Amino acid sequence: MLPASLASLRNYVDGEFVTTERQFDNISPLHGRLLGRVHEADAALVDRAVQAARKALEGPWGRSTVDERAAWLHKVADVIERRFDEFVAAEVADTGRPVTQARNLDVFRAIANLRTFADLGKVAHGECFESRTAQGEALLNYTVRKPLGVVASISPWNLPILSMTWKAAPALICGNTLVVKPSEETPSSATLLAEAFHEAGVPPGVFNLVHGFGANSAGAAMSAHPGIDGITFTGESRTGSTIMKAVADGVKEVSFELGGKNAAIVFADCDFEAAVEGVLRSSFANTGQVCLCSERVYVERPIFERFVQALKAGAEKLRIGYPDEPGVDMGSLISHKHRAKVLSYFKLAVEEGATVVTGGGIPHFGDERDDGAFIQPTIWTGLPDTARCVREEVFGPVCHIAPFDTEEEVVRRANDSNYGLAGTLWTTNLQRAHRVARQFDTGIVWVNTWYVRDLRTPFGGTKLSGLGREGGRWSLDFYSEVSNICIKVG
Repeated sequence: MLPASLASLRNYVDGEFVTTERQFDNISPLHGRLLGRVHEADAALVDRAVQAARKALEGPWGRSTVDERAAWLHKVADVIERRFDEFVAAEVADTGRPVTQARNLDVFRAIANLRTFADLGKVAHGECFESRTAQGEALLNYTVRKPLGVVASISPWNLPILSMTWKAAPALICGNTLVVKPSEETPSSATLLAEAFHEAGVPPGVFNLVHGFGANSAGAAMSAHPGIDGITFTGESRTGSTIMKAVADGVKEVSFELGGKNAAIVFADCDFEAAVEGVLRSSFANTGQVCLCSERVYVERPIFERFVQALKAGAEKLRIGYPDEPGVDMGSLISHKHRAKVLSYFKLAVEEGATVVTGGGIPHFGDERDDGAFIQPTIWTGLPDTARCVREEVFGPVCHIAPFDTEEEVVRRANDSNYGLAGTLWTTNLQRAHRVARQFDTGIVWVNTWYVRDLRTPFGGTKLSGLGREGGRWSLDFYSEVSNICIKVG
């Protein structure tokens, strides 16, 4: 059950929960019913949030030690852990995802993000070099980290609490202050996160939450605000481009994790059952609403027909339904608007000549779920690599499967994309695994697995999939200004 505070989702600025006159509805994608009313922040409230963040940066938070900041992040994590079921309920209500995913991925990772970066911050170190000038003078050069400043963080709707804490934790451990905006589609867990910061006693102004939309709303106000020192954004490539243009004149730091049209390559020497299960997961997890999903699947010709039939059988066994139903595999899409977009690609694929192996429509339940945003997992074959449905990100439970004959050919086809976020490789040949993985033009490559990694490793994309790297020390680098101090010692 949702906490009572989520019936009226407020902003959180300078340590206080703030209501506004302008509000919008938070609608459940499961059955179309009203979940709560969201208080939309205007430019004036965004300005208040930025000023509060600046004041905290110049106050006690800016003078705090890394150990003190780590202790606060651990306290926030402890609050989330204590209110675990409330965060799960918020994620499920806003997104329609299965409870098992919300428990085992979303909220679990939120806690892990806060604790991991708190601990990483405490052991982060600079560099030190001794050198001599041409005249023989001894020099000591060392680096120190300073906060980037006031950071604006804009999070997506597909993994709300995971993404928000993934950005907040490293920013805060580095001594920055934050103004965050969740997607208008998923305001609930972000509001609970503000409550967690408040309950943990984090000083006012350190973490500020504003609700709203992009253009002509809170998002645009954050991007254009002169008091923002850096922006981190996860979402559509087109929105990332708009933000980059907005901050260009100020030459501000930006980190973008954008879209993907990811390829999975399945070689004939793979563990067949493991590859089928892996591609099922990488294509249909979270109803396909993960930027890392495999929408393009290339299968070596000797096992192509067998693989298509096995994936079809697996997709048709996926159970679609209420998030708390035992054994449910897929929930709804995020909204009817997004479903209309995905369905338009289903229609386009047929027009482009695709063979629909399975799916392609809307499931019917005969109950209130028919008012939700549910959709069938869908598999296509028969399209050329030039087809729009093979080149453009659908962001739904869909994949196109195509045969290939040689390693050189499939690497070229996999890299022939405007995106470069992730790649997946299925083979039992160790030499091939290392050789092909290095040739992917992507930020991350999985071999015989998908969607697992150590939080200390870098994450980000190439081309239209993003700019910069976060994760581990790469996050600490982005959220810090690094200065060199050179001292003459002799």
